[in-house]
Amino acid sequence: MGPSNIGRLVEGGIEIRLKVVPGARRSEVVGALGDRLKVRVTAPPEGGKANRAVEELLRDTFGVEAEIVAGHVSPEKVAHLRGSAERLLTKLEEILG
Repeated sequence: MGPSNIGRLVEGGIEIRLKVVPGARRSEVVGALGDRLKVRVTAPPEGGKANRAVEELLRDTFGVEAEIVAGHVSPEKVAHLRGSAERLLTKLEEILG
């Protein structure tokens, strides 16, 4: 599963499709799950805590600003990563192995 199935170019960066598992033992980027990037966060799915934790995890992983732009109350989300699309897609390829 390549990054083109999970991430797409948008103005100012890329958008990636996520499958989020809140309430996990540790926060981590797991890898591809179908056409989504699976991530786990320790935060619970209440009051936006998991969304904020996902944004923080993506910022730390990709080194750019990240924002959940769709799926705020769903485990299937879309995040916008701001920065060089080429660099972000390369990083996504590294993550996916």
